[in-house]
Amino acid sequence: MKPDRGISLEALEKRLGYRFSDRQLLHEALRHRSYVNEQNTPRLRDNERLEFLGDAVVNLVVGHLLMRRKSNLKEGDLSRMRASLVNESHLASVARRLHIGAVIQLGRGESQTGGQEKNSILADAFEALAAALYLDGGFDNAFAILEAHFKNALGKLEASCISDDFKSQLQELVQRKHGDIPKYSITGHSGPDHDKTFMVRLSVRAITTEGCGKSKKQAEQDAARKAILLLEKSGAP
Repeated sequence: MKPDRGISLEALEKRLGYRFSDRQLLHEALRHRSYVNEQNTPRLRDNERLEFLGDAVVNLVVGHLLMRRKSNLKEGDLSRMRASLVNESHLASVARRLHIGAVIQLGRGESQTGGQEKNSILADAFEALAAALYLDGGFDNAFAILEAHFKNALGKLEASCISDDFKSQLQELVQRKHGDIPKYSITGHSGPDHDKTFMVRLSVRAITTEGCGKSKKQAEQDAARKAILLLEKSGAP
């Protein structure tokens, strides 16, 4: 998505759903060091201090959302999920949806080399903006705004991790008590190459299940889910 150079700070605020009381915070969040270095204004600050604070704000909000949505996951799983959301690439994509590249202040050299579209610059600016939201409106406002902009990504991540959890839960369940390991085998597939459905058979202890999905991994998760249901119904292991 190329930045719309006609966008205003007011348009950015509208996209955020928030009006800044201290507009200097908003300006500072969007001021790259390359711009400050070209100005003869000693007290002019770039966005790096806000970026430092914003990193903590974004991690706290996303961590809180994951804890609330995925209360059954362990620390390691939560950390991996958060890392997949709070990284340069994803933060830059959120910044692009907000058209931050159109309003960030860059030095001439950085601007001429496409700095408005660089992942590193956009991700840093987004973190700085998160800090500005926190300082200007408090944590509740920052939380609500960040939650809105991470909602879709959280939903997609949640859907994939829910299925992944069936397979790991099953292995932990039977391996811990009996030392068994579930065995998966592909039994077939159907449909054209671009839209295949895979079938997988799972065997563990006295249970055999069949799973299907649009990938081998999804089919294995489906089989694992069915096996867990059978184990729970039978009262085993």
